[in-house]
Amino acid sequence: MLKKLKIAQIAPLWIPVPPITYGGTEFMIHLLSEELLKRGHEVTLFASGDSQFSGTLVAFCEKSLWRLRSQSPHAYYSMLFSEVVKRQNEFDIIHDHSEFYFAPFSAFIKKPIMMTLHRPITRETAEVFKKFPNINYIPISHDQRESNPEINFSKTIHHGIPVEQYAFKPDHDNYLVWLSKLIPEKGILEAIEVAKRSGEKLIICGNIAPGHELFFKHEIVPLIDGEQIRYVGEANFEKKIEILSRAKALLYPISRREPFGLVIAEAMACGTPVIAFGQGAVPEVVADGRTGFVVKDVLSMIGKIQHIGEIDRKECRRHIEENFNLKKMVDAYESLYCNMAAKR
Repeated sequence: MLKKLKIAQIAPLWIPVPPITYGGTEFMIHLLSEELLKRGHEVTLFASGDSQFSGTLVAFCEKSLWRLRSQSPHAYYSMLFSEVVKRQNEFDIIHDHSEFYFAPFSAFIKKPIMMTLHRPITRETAEVFKKFPNINYIPISHDQRESNPEINFSKTIHHGIPVEQYAFKPDHDNYLVWLSKLIPEKGILEAIEVAKRSGEKLIICGNIAPGHELFFKHEIVPLIDGEQIRYVGEANFEKKIEILSRAKALLYPISRREPFGLVIAEAMACGTPVIAFGQGAVPEVVADGRTGFVVKDVLSMIGKIQHIGEIDRKECRRHIEENFNLKKMVDAYESLYCNMAAKR
């Protein structure tokens, strides 16, 4: 029987936990924290004040920073991490999800520290992580680990989702979907090009990221006609599942080394195949030829659309149930927590 632990979970402050619309990192923190609580652990969540948590919530800003619009948002991070340092003896494990923000403060903490790396590792962030080898860094894919082997990586833990909450649709409507944050590297322009050149309808769903308003206005809006190419705004969980589950396929033409790609797992959980560029962890998550297609460019993506009917939607669902489920993810974190606490 595993020991019951006192665990601190530290979330980024930009988006509430769980997120209202966009926020893959915050969604995973929510799932992990709530499940640990159900298993009898004592969990304290350090997050924004508009977060919702069944355990103990510690907040230093009344709203998430993207909603608060503070002139000095990083001051809240200083207050948050100072509090974690002060209260460290209350916990057996400190698990951070804010990455490079927290790393320098780890030098003042004696307790075991884990840090899940939710974002692509850049040259600059890699240098930060290497300076603090006292942290046990958790990659969310094998590709992320291989991208920077000098970092003090612990066990790779893939994301896992509560598959039962994702409605499965054996049939689909006649449209493709692109769902993510509206930034260039997520491949929105490529997805529109694929739809236009193939004659397929495309539903675009996502948030306009701060700092990318002009990109949306000048490069995306002129391509939206409301018929073939439709933008339906941001989506909460229910709207996201409705759109994903009815789609012919999810397009994922990313241009960055994505460490996991939560939306592709969510699409497959609904039975929806994925056509994705083979960047980052995509080949780990998408079973090429079985749950979708891993391609190299726009032309290849267009060519695979006509083969979508060859993909069994039940197999897409089964793939996520067996490999990327919530229990498997939390079991891995729980085991790692206990091993680290025992060593310390």
